[in-house]
Amino acid sequence: MLFNSYEFIFAFLPITFLVYFYLNTKRYTEGAKVFLVIASLFFYSWWNIIYLPLIVGSMLFNYFIGASLGKKATKPMLTLGIVGNVLLLGYFKYADFFIMNYNWVLNTDTPLLHLALPLAISYFTFQQIAFLVDSYRGETKEYNFLNYATFITFFPQLLMGPIMHHKEIIPQFENRFKLKIKWSNVSLGLFIFAMGLAKKTLMGDPLTEYAQVAFDNAQSLSMLEAWYASLSYVMAYYFDLSGYADMAIGIGKMFNIDIPLNFNSPYKSRNFAEYWQRWHMTLSRFLGDYVYKSLGGNKRLAYVMYINIMITFFVSGFWHGAGWTFVVWGILNGAFVVMAHMMRKAKKKMNYFLAWSLMFLGVILTRILFVSDNFTDAWHVTYTLFDITSLHFDNLKYADKYFQTFYLGVALLIALSFKNSIELSKNFKPNLKYSLYTAILLSASLFTFSKAKEFLYFQF
Repeated sequence: MLFNSYEFIFAFLPITFLVYFYLNTKRYTEGAKVFLVIASLFFYSWWNIIYLPLIVGSMLFNYFIGASLGKKATKPMLTLGIVGNVLLLGYFKYADFFIMNYNWVLNTDTPLLHLALPLAISYFTFQQIAFLVDSYRGETKEYNFLNYATFITFFPQLLMGPIMHHKEIIPQFENRFKLKIKWSNVSLGLFIFAMGLAKKTLMGDPLTEYAQVAFDNAQSLSMLEAWYASLSYVMAYYFDLSGYADMAIGIGKMFNIDIPLNFNSPYKSRNFAEYWQRWHMTLSRFLGDYVYKSLGGNKRLAYVMYINIMITFFVSGFWHGAGWTFVVWGILNGAFVVMAHMMRKAKKKMNYFLAWSLMFLGVILTRILFVSDNFTDAWHVTYTLFDITSLHFDNLKYADKYFQTFYLGVALLIALSFKNSIELSKNFKPNLKYSLYTAILLSASLFTFSKAKEFLYFQF
């Protein structure tokens, strides 16, 4: 079920909201959680009910391991839990990748499994690994399966994050002051949700539509088309993914739950180290806490720190997709982050505009690699960006050039010059002005639902 769908906005969300708070007002707090878990699993199963046993089985396995670690923290039990999660994720996400490479290396013809990737498996797997490590470290203080199921399945964040910690969410569900409807939170949540929905439907989807068609014909792009397509994907991923994060935060706020911030104007950064502190922040937090710090972080010699950064971004690249383009994408991002740390260590400062320009060019080049089907397409688009022999201003074959120019201009203006959604929400007041803003954004977005697109990160 998409956030940008009529069934979600006019049926699922209001019914779930009203029943949950009705049960809480009748002091059926446990019943309210049970209902929320069932509703969230229904939300998940809307795509394909065949994967319902998968997420339920994963929760049971991880809860048992986590509870065991809470009683007695042992490395073998932690290892069992982590390996179990990695094997589950690896089977569905990477089995064909390994078979393809096995066939290539040994010149064999082992048939591919052609497994469909279960929705959200990357996210709920990482979230549960974090729970296991927190349990091992003694940072998880309570073990109640209903609370745990609520934490994992809470529908706003279930499909695409943000990746949350048990300790930052479950105490909120236990807080009696959060069990009643707070209309100030509902109005604020609707405002944030409306901004996220508008980012996705009014900006992200049109930019994605052009970019996908252009990259499907990567080998025939001219210089101008390559720039339009690359910039369109850069902006589309930001509006699409940050739009989802805003909607998740907004829905959480309606339920009196504070979901962590996931984006903080990343394209305003001046280097890649800052960029990754602002982009997909909970994923960066997870990788920093459970990969980078486990390797030693920055507590050793500088060159060891740089190696740790590269390993962390290798993991990030491999997590994003089962393909060598994703691995190289991760390594390239790691190299840019290492360069930023080297500059900082050497106390070298660069003109802001030059620093930002280099950062943004790096984002464009890495995004090309991220969205290309293969290295050949990625190289062709990258080369074409700077190939003045193919510079044509006559037309864009894959879109109306005036329409696309308008969208790119507005997207860049919003991302680079305006306050982001969370900054705007800090000035929110439940008055007529903000009610009008919310109504306009929601109404404009509703008109796009007939052409609703899935979120780009559903493939991961």
